[in-house]
Formats: sequence, C-alpha cells, structure tokens
Amino acid sequence: MSEGNYDAIDSNINDSESPDIPEIELIIRASTIDGRRKGACLFCQEYFMDLYLLAELKTISLKVTTVDMLKPPPDFRSNFDSTPPPILIDNGQAILDNEKIERYIMKNVPGGYNLFIQDKETAKVIENLFSKFKLVLTRGGDPTKRALLNQLSNINDHLGTRPGRFLTGDTMCCFDCELMPRLQHIRVAGKHFSDFEIPVDLTNLWQYMYHMYQLDAFTQSCPADQDIINHYKLQLQQLGHRSKKHEELETPTYTTSMPSNVNINGD
Repeated sequence: MSEGNYDAIDSNINDSESPDIPEIELIIRASTIDGRRKGACLFCQEYFMDLYLLAELKTISLKVTTVDMLKPPPDFRSNFDSTPPPILIDNGQAILDNEKIERYIMKNVPGGYNLFIQDKETAKVIENLFSKFKLVLTRGGDPTKRALLNQLSNINDHLGTRPGRFLTGDTMCCFDCELMPRLQHIRVAGKHFSDFEIPVDLTNLWQYMYHMYQLDAFTQSCPADQDIINHYKLQLQQLGHRSKKHEELETPTYTTSMPSNVNINGD
C-alpha cells in the first residue's frame, strides 16, 4: 500500500528504539473539513488511546494514519474495499471490524491484555451513554436531556466510590478510552447544537475530565472542536436539520480547559 496517499500523524512515539518492538499501524478517519487532520470518529479515538498507552509503555511502536473517506485514495479502496476506519494493521495483517480490533488489541498486541480489565459495575454505568446523547441531538426536549443528565450523574457517583483518578483506579484502562471521547463529544457538540452543558456540580466527573486533559493519550488523539461539530452537522443534515455556520472557515480549537466555576479540589 502506498503511504503517499495517506497522512501520518506525529504522535511523538512512533520511533522504536528496539527492533524487537512491533510496529502497529492504526488508520483513522480524517477530518471532514480538511481531509487531513484527525476526524471525530469515536472508535478511532478509542483505539488510538488504547494503542498510545501501550506505545508509552514501549510494548509497541505506533503509527497513526488518517484517510479522507470523502475522497478515499485508489489503493485504500483496492486494499480495504472502502471499509471505513478504524483499521488496525499488524505485520501486514489488517483487522477491520471494531469488535475484532478490540479483541485483537486485547489478545495479540503486547501489553494489550492489561488494558482490558473485567469490571461489570463500570461497564454498566457507562453503557448507552452515547445513545442517550444522540437522542438529545436528534429529538431534543427535556426528557432526553434528563435521561442524559441522570446517566452523567450516575457516572459522577461511580467515580466518587473509586480510588484514584480514573474509572477503575489510578491506572487507565479500556473503559477510560471508551468514556472520555464520548464526554468530549457531549461537551462540545451538546453545547453547540442543544445548549446542553455538563453540570458544574458533578465535581467527580469534572475532576476526572481534568486528569484526562493532562494526558498525551487523550490530547494527541482528540479531534478539534470544529471536527466534532461538523461530524454531527453532517449527520443532522441527513435528518433534515440545517446549519448556516461554516466550521471550515474557522481556525481549529480544542476545548480542554475547566469552566471557571468548577471545583476540582485544587488538583
């Protein structure tokens, strides 16, 4: 496959000092605005974060490549039959399906098994968060916002019962790589389209987000605000919604600061 038709992202951890460390390539969706930078695909960011954490531990060398699915290059189409990213490539083997990628990271990527811990309580409390958010965007109304608020409150309470900075303790795991991109989409797109904001009194949740914003695994994988907004604008347009705002005319921004009235206990 010719790499000239793709855009590599400098994740600062692509160069391996040891030839024994395998290189894993992750192909992710490119921005729907410029076709080059990171797009707003949740699964792409989730697996980017998983693999970034492993690269930081030096169990793998990570290469991340974007592909513009609005204009996929010919060799991408011939190699992957226009299957949309994420696509994981390990030693020439391509894994295409999301569930298979997750399973492959867990079972075949060095160090991956340690990311995928078993915690039924955590799995349940974050389950269906994104579907509730999509209902806020597509249906609107107070009932959908209350349902989303209730789940965010449950996550906030769950975090309050756990020691450490993250969902299951003081070490990141697969659940964090799943939850945080979704919280970012809720924060950015929820405000833009539905005037929905995560309540400032959910202090455990904001403290969690604060810690995540300090990590390269999140900031290196996070799409720009404009890409998140454009991602949902295109989806909403298919449902008959219209927007006059043109994200493509704006300089990319990244919302990673804390609201001034949020108490994060001085951390």
